[in-house]
Amino acid sequence: MTDVQFQSGKDFAVAMDECDPLRDYRERFLLPKHAGGKCVYLCGHSLGLQPKAAAAYIQQELKDWAQLGVEAHFRARNPWMPYHRLLTEQTAALVGAKPVEVVVMNSLTVNLHLMMVSFYRPTPGRHKILIERGAFPSDQYAVKSQIHFHGFDPATSLIELTPLPGESCLRDEQIESLIERSGDEIALILLGGVNYATGQAFDMAGITRAGHARGCVVGFDLAHAAGNLHLRLHEWDPDFAVWCSYKYLNGGPGCVAGCFVHERHARSWDLPRFAGWWGHDEASRFQMGPSFRAMTGADGWQLSNPSIVSMAVLRASMDIFHEASIERLRRKSVLLTSYLEFLLNQRISSSFSIVTPQEKERRGSQLSIRILRHGQALCERLAGEGILGDWREPDTFRVAPVPLYNSSQDVFRFAERFTAEID
Repeated sequence: MTDVQFQSGKDFAVAMDECDPLRDYRERFLLPKHAGGKCVYLCGHSLGLQPKAAAAYIQQELKDWAQLGVEAHFRARNPWMPYHRLLTEQTAALVGAKPVEVVVMNSLTVNLHLMMVSFYRPTPGRHKILIERGAFPSDQYAVKSQIHFHGFDPATSLIELTPLPGESCLRDEQIESLIERSGDEIALILLGGVNYATGQAFDMAGITRAGHARGCVVGFDLAHAAGNLHLRLHEWDPDFAVWCSYKYLNGGPGCVAGCFVHERHARSWDLPRFAGWWGHDEASRFQMGPSFRAMTGADGWQLSNPSIVSMAVLRASMDIFHEASIERLRRKSVLLTSYLEFLLNQRISSSFSIVTPQEKERRGSQLSIRILRHGQALCERLAGEGILGDWREPDTFRVAPVPLYNSSQDVFRFAERFTAEID
């Protein structure tokens, strides 16, 4: 499927959609409308679309709340007490983990702080955190605040990976070379699985191997990777990972997030952690005792009982992911993104360039287009036509052909209008 010889005309896009084995999944999502038709929505890297089934999933919980009140914790159709476990098997399959290694809880940045409480343990000789320059601002804020919290200074305790002069993305050898040189000083390596601005996907397995070889803890922010890349977290062996669920996972704005803690830490009772009662051993949780006893695995990092309504929406989407499978979705993602790149490259222009890596293993469902002049105005003109991407200052237009609900015709329409509008 990824060896297709692309062609320029619309008929080719139509033919691609007709032979797409995943095309029917598009009908299970609500696409925004424009001028009586469906938008070209290429913004799933920012906010995924609503599954049509989400309303029914929410309505079931509202019905049980109305009819049972507090008893719904144990007597609802889907009892609320263990509700998060309805997502455990599917989440584990999605990120390539064992069920004991994953939990759906909190928000991404809360989970990131909880992980750093346990896994960022700086000492005078090993206190540095390695991130990529241009990491999502929330990660930068969280990391710097943790460094301050431990009495260190980001000016000396934060290492930022920077692309070589004239380049937009990091090279694998750059990352591994820096880890080799400075590993003895690095307490934590924390990178995005996919950089939100450039769309670059990192070699998480290689980074983890390099970091562990130098005695570093390794974690990943998978906000732009979960539901996008084919992840194998257990096999790749990072210590932890966190992600949100409102982008590629279509859980809705502010949806409950996810967390991975490798199985080797499942019974690390000596690790410091910020405790909450939902992470306490289930068998004795309602005895309301004064001493905290953590559950085994990622569940032991939970704080509070989660939002049932938020998880209900996520279940609607995760059922679709489980049915479609991340393996098949990744194959279509590679095809759509390569097709978009092909169409854009038909227009030779000094006005824009694609900064996302060309190699399929180094990117997900995203191309970041650098526009030299009037890029935001162009983005707004396209939005006025019902073609939605995402503008990021100072010069980047991010577009994401998401395989669950985007089509080859979406990609063709975007490329046609974009290349017509570019100066």
